[in-house]
Amino acid sequence: MVAATLRRIVASCWRPCNVDDGENSSKNGDANGTTDGLLWYKDTGKHIAGEFSMAVIQANNLLEDQSQLESGPMSSLETGPQGTFVGIYDGHGGPDAARFVNHNLFNNIKKFTSENQAMSADVIKKAFLATEDEFLSLVRKQWLNKPQLASVGSCCLIGLICSGLLYIANAGDSRAVLGKMEGTSKQVKAVQLSSEHNASFESVRDELQLLHPNDPQIVVMKHKVWRVKGLIQVSRSIGDAYLKKAEFNKEPLLPKFRLPETFEKPILLAEPTISVHKLCPEDQFLVFASDGLWEHLSNQEVVDMVQNYAHYGIARKLIKAALCEAAKKREMRYSDLKKIDRGVRRHFHDDISVIVLFLDSHIISRSSSRGPLLSVKGGSSPIAIGD
Repeated sequence: MVAATLRRIVASCWRPCNVDDGENSSKNGDANGTTDGLLWYKDTGKHIAGEFSMAVIQANNLLEDQSQLESGPMSSLETGPQGTFVGIYDGHGGPDAARFVNHNLFNNIKKFTSENQAMSADVIKKAFLATEDEFLSLVRKQWLNKPQLASVGSCCLIGLICSGLLYIANAGDSRAVLGKMEGTSKQVKAVQLSSEHNASFESVRDELQLLHPNDPQIVVMKHKVWRVKGLIQVSRSIGDAYLKKAEFNKEPLLPKFRLPETFEKPILLAEPTISVHKLCPEDQFLVFASDGLWEHLSNQEVVDMVQNYAHYGIARKLIKAALCEAAKKREMRYSDLKKIDRGVRRHFHDDISVIVLFLDSHIISRSSSRGPLLSVKGGSSPIAIGD
């Protein structure tokens, strides 16, 4: 039975059918997804361990969220491991860092997996830090012509399924949630797999103060929100060079980003927190999303929706549910919210990216399984950085 909270969210949002809003989508769909106004979606597809659904809604003038799903080789070696890779990259200050990560992080994972001849948490950490170094090199190269690149960053959340193991790595405040079947009750419970690096959490403020014991202003309450140095909420990211390297804390960077004092060690970190889980038959599905989704829906509400609706188009349905909640908070109808254009839309909700991975335990248990080769990037078409 659908929970009362689920009925409350969905009742006014759509009819219980596979295709809603009158969108002319085909169940086969475009391999690269479908665009409908500010919405991009790929309702269904197969990855190496099951099915998936993806969707992105734009709110900013330029889409600052990027996302990807890669299924197949996790290294450049023919004998290397096979798996599924998911990335959610929530940009801030502009789209450049998120786009850069979307083009480079997975390639770095394949590179280090090849060198290591196996997947591991250390491989993932090296890939994050290499991507960070590459982006900071780009900032340095373009410093005189494009100094604002130093103030652009991206949260990075990845999930990687390989050899029966699930790796979750996160730097920032996107979130991964597992839908797990509980014993004989057959209830599917939400299990949060990622830890968020946002100064609104006391544990994050404590970590920052521990790392910067001589800086009483490392975290400041500004406009009723805790911010690192009074500037940014997240404590980990890729990019944000102005808070990583003192060489960028000066002109020609805009004054609003410049700190009054220099610093010796990075204020923000690029190193992710990483966890490793052995997947079991009770693990039903995974939901990866930028914080724009979790701002409006709880972990359990999201899991209830995924459990109680068809796989086809579920990522799009989750985004619609979040927008219904955003509209309700402003005492307006969802149909009216849909008419608001990008840029202005940001006052009502953030860019939101969602990837739902369904897990087939029979496939996962065959560690040598070779599934479909697939590469999907959510949202806008790839745009080269630094051209």
